[in-house]
Amino acid sequence: MLDKLHAIYERYNYLQEQMSDPEVLSDMDRYTSISKEYKDLEEIVEAYLEYKDIIGNIQTSREMLQESDPDMREMANQELEELLPQKEKLEERIKVLLIPKDPEDTKDVIFEIRSGTGGDEASIFAGDLYRMYAKYFDNQGWKTEAVLINEGTVGGYSKIVLEVSGKDVYGRLKFESGAHRVQRVPKTESQGRVHTSAATVVVMPKLEMEDVNILKSDLKTDTFRSSGAGGQHVNKTESGVRFTHLPTGIVAESTDGRSQIKNREIALTRLYQKIYDSQREEHESKVAAARRSLVGTGDRSGKIRTYNYPQNRVTDHRINLTLYNLDKIMEGQLEGVIESLQVAENAEKMRAQEEV
Repeated sequence: MLDKLHAIYERYNYLQEQMSDPEVLSDMDRYTSISKEYKDLEEIVEAYLEYKDIIGNIQTSREMLQESDPDMREMANQELEELLPQKEKLEERIKVLLIPKDPEDTKDVIFEIRSGTGGDEASIFAGDLYRMYAKYFDNQGWKTEAVLINEGTVGGYSKIVLEVSGKDVYGRLKFESGAHRVQRVPKTESQGRVHTSAATVVVMPKLEMEDVNILKSDLKTDTFRSSGAGGQHVNKTESGVRFTHLPTGIVAESTDGRSQIKNREIALTRLYQKIYDSQREEHESKVAAARRSLVGTGDRSGKIRTYNYPQNRVTDHRINLTLYNLDKIMEGQLEGVIESLQVAENAEKMRAQEEV
């Protein structure tokens, strides 16, 4: 583990040097990329330096145990009693920090809530879920933008779609996809009977333009003479540029500019847009398929979480977590649930690493 941590520390120092390099400073895209990686390594480097310090102090204390002075040995024992648990706790934290992060965890998301089975009560519950999540988003300092809002006939929503943007949005919200079941006496119930209804939540990472990655080796470039209006210049020079993206067969060209350099720039921009549009279409198709797999039919049987109002209870069925603070959770205090799901995911990743 120390070798891996030391390699990360060296990479961190290298990135720090790069950030003050004039060549890097003049290239904003490169500087942004290096700066992001540097910031991502900060937490684990701090933990590594703290770990090294603790190991050094443990070694010093063990050497003090060899002293003839009983006071020195007693002091060494006291220090070891404090240092060894600190070392163990820090090792567990470092193991979690060393788990490879899902690159999509940092993405913004498309967040959807739909009413499921349960008629009007399901729409009302979908509205309650929306208010719960809106408060959580606000607590996190995230921004939201409504994409689609379909209100229910007696309140709440039959469907609401939002864009949520901020820090590590998908990494925290990805566990929310699935069927959410509610057990309570509906406002429309005159007999006071507890009803069960459901709403579904879908969380998908948002595709961004920078996700398009085109390799130069995948491009075929052709130049040709422009035709049409433009005088002698366009007829005598091969100013037109055509790019073909070999893996997809997508083609983009330009004769708009008077120079080949300008046309290369325009054609490449068009190619990026076409590939981006193609990837977005494919992504949206996957979203639709993922939605079906994540939430099934939206009925009560496939639930991931139950909200029981009479008992003030929330149960997440995936990790057998039960909390008796539904009132606070509905006020947006979801941290305890989401952090428990993150811990369970990290434990699963650690087991997978140990099996390799």
